[in-house]
Amino acid sequence: MTRNKIITVKGADINVISFNNADYISLTDMVKGFGDDTMIYSWMRNRNTLEFLGIWEELYNSDFKGNGFVTFKSQAGLNSFNLTPRKWIDATNAIGIVSKSGRYGGGTFAHKDIAFEFGSWLSPEFKLYLIREFQRLKEDENDRLKLEWNLQRTLSKINYRIHTDAIKETLVPPTITKAQAGMVYASEADMLNVALFGITAKQWREANPTKDGNIRDYAELEQLVVLTNLESINSVLVRQQLPQTERLMKLNEIAITQMKSLLNNNNLKKLK
Repeated sequence: MTRNKIITVKGADINVISFNNADYISLTDMVKGFGDDTMIYSWMRNRNTLEFLGIWEELYNSDFKGNGFVTFKSQAGLNSFNLTPRKWIDATNAIGIVSKSGRYGGGTFAHKDIAFEFGSWLSPEFKLYLIREFQRLKEDENDRLKLEWNLQRTLSKINYRIHTDAIKETLVPPTITKAQAGMVYASEADMLNVALFGITAKQWREANPTKDGNIRDYAELEQLVVLTNLESINSVLVRQQLPQTERLMKLNEIAITQMKSLLNNNNLKKLK
């Protein structure tokens, strides 16, 4: 059972609880304007009420003990017959009616279907007001859930943007320093690694000793696209006989520009 909610029907505060993923309305609160709990007992000993309660349980309660129901039905109408919520629950394993202990918010509760039926027995007018206020409660809950859902969706979008921005910042190549530019790399492949990833293959292996493969095996799609472009551009720059230091600076600038462009390209995202 969860925290009580309250609806006001013709000046009476009536508790509503959630039980078995359904709404249960306080019969104890419902009778306050008409009498006391003995009215619940009078209603339950009625044969028509018993028929209704039994059929409801057969529809919704797979553990309902039908033998107890048959026994009560055979006794209904006798002057000596009496039935309380606790007696009904214990004999039939009913779930449509529950007893909740406690000084505040305790008493007899019934599934809304049964509570509305009890409302008809008390007063047709009272039942209509009860249904109206109950519906108003559910509408308020739905409005609140919609608000919470919209808030969650907004927060999700914000978190997604934060996440994607962090990825973009990670994927965009760092600007090559003068010290890096002045280094002579053993291979053109390593120079391209520095231009795009900011580190050599050896530096990546040292930073990731538990990973198999190499730095390019773990590259993102955008990085692989840029790497292919850099290889083509580098071949042109080599033919122009530009020194490796100068080529590295140019390739790094191109890598940064292309990565920023690709990370904002929606068509490329669809390929992932």
